[in-house]
Amino acid sequence: MHLDVVELRRFYYTTDLGRMVQRVLRARLRALWPDIHGQTLVGFGFAAPFLRPFMEESARTLCLMPAQQGVCPWPVDGQNATALVEETLWPVPSGFADRLIVAHGLETCERPAALFDEIWRVLAPGGKAVFLVPNRAGIWARRDATPFGYGRPYSIGQLEKTLSANKFAAERRAAALYMPPSHKRFWLRVAPAFERLGQRIDAQRFAGVAMVEATKLVYIAPQSGAKVAAREPLRVLDRLRPKPAAGHGASRELHR
Repeated sequence: MHLDVVELRRFYYTTDLGRMVQRVLRARLRALWPDIHGQTLVGFGFAAPFLRPFMEESARTLCLMPAQQGVCPWPVDGQNATALVEETLWPVPSGFADRLIVAHGLETCERPAALFDEIWRVLAPGGKAVFLVPNRAGIWARRDATPFGYGRPYSIGQLEKTLSANKFAAERRAAALYMPPSHKRFWLRVAPAFERLGQRIDAQRFAGVAMVEATKLVYIAPQSGAKVAAREPLRVLDRLRPKPAAGHGASRELHR
């Protein structure tokens, strides 16, 4: 189920909880990517809130929003960098993106295998993508008070296995949002303390959002293959040994 772009925009830009989620997830992304100067950055789903900190240093930034969700102009204070796309068919050339952020895009996709194929095509060789998904074990996936309560949640292990099965190598994992998903003022006030505690004890299992950084694999090792045994072993030494001249054996018999 895709959330409407109006609801996503309202959550992130008009609610205190949404602004807090922006700050937390931006900090985690910046820790993964401290410098992307001169690189092309693409976002898919509703990744606009997380692209903003990188716009100053990236060579170009593009935010792709699936048709099932809808599109809104972004950023509001500059030239528009968004485009409405079919979720498994993006109007960008192969190898276009050096870095890619997928947020509110994978868990709601009805054809995830086709989406992974498109992400693989668009990423440059060696390109990196970060996938942000609702954590299956976290309480954020169990409440619909935020956009992370919709779609198909993943555990970090499930996400890593899914990436491996779709020509990506999971490299680094992270997690965020350890506070309850509540709009109440008390929980918003103590949210930074929850986040610091969760990061300090590395309680990824209980986080609201699972994050995995993956690299595009260009050469894929075969998963399995039939083993073929030679019926007759090749006798290399026998083939290299010189053969006696014709009649040489018979003449030796006569001289005995």
